[in-house]
Amino acid sequence: MVSPAIALAFIPLLLTVLIKYRYFFVLFYRAILVRIWKDCTTGLSREERAYQYVLTHCTLGDPDSILDAFDIWCSNVEFISNIGPKKGKILDRLLMEQSPLTVLELGAHCGYSTVRIARSLPLGARLYSVEMDQRNAAITEKIIRMAGFDDSTVELIVNPSDEVIPRLRSDYSLEKLDLVFMDHWKKCYLPDLQLLEDSGLLGKGSMVLADNVLFPGAPKFLRYLRKCGLYEWKIHRATLEYSRGIRDGMAELIYQGIK
Repeated sequence: MVSPAIALAFIPLLLTVLIKYRYFFVLFYRAILVRIWKDCTTGLSREERAYQYVLTHCTLGDPDSILDAFDIWCSNVEFISNIGPKKGKILDRLLMEQSPLTVLELGAHCGYSTVRIARSLPLGARLYSVEMDQRNAAITEKIIRMAGFDDSTVELIVNPSDEVIPRLRSDYSLEKLDLVFMDHWKKCYLPDLQLLEDSGLLGKGSMVLADNVLFPGAPKFLRYLRKCGLYEWKIHRATLEYSRGIRDGMAELIYQGIK
């Protein structure tokens, strides 16, 4: 049995750990514990709960209203890992600067970033959004249409990214991607980037944006960027979406081609 004196000696250490990692404890509570509780008590997935909130708090046909409703829900109710408003502004700026005509999104989740990208595209541009989870894809489809975008602007593809990328030329007649946004499983960032390289869909000047490269992190992806010499790249540092005190960043890559 631990003596009271030894137990008291550990209190300063415990307090130090709690203070130092308090933001991670808050994230664990909001992202894991609340989700488990709500899943059990509502019978709905977290994404379905978010959709219900957005549906009842947004103005149909208004992308900004839909994004605002998502941001309020994710900030105050439950945590969802989408790009969020702070890093979203970086994405908005890059989209305005690049004016891409052909965009590929890997990881639609429940449609937040899909709407964010689609609303910034120039006239005649098209977004191909890939989501492997069928339940999430069904929500994304509703969110896209609620925002007022039809199939001529946004096409949702429900399949794993490693199956979709090799077929983009043959099935969707794509010759070059102007911009790729990655926000799916972080372990897929590197193999999917290499698939894009092998497919020939990245031309000189093509931009690739990859979210959450610092937290939860994509270390193999970053190591590859440092060594391959195919990209000019940098990291836009920020904090994790809908969180404070957790450092994160979005990688911006400009493809230079084989040297």
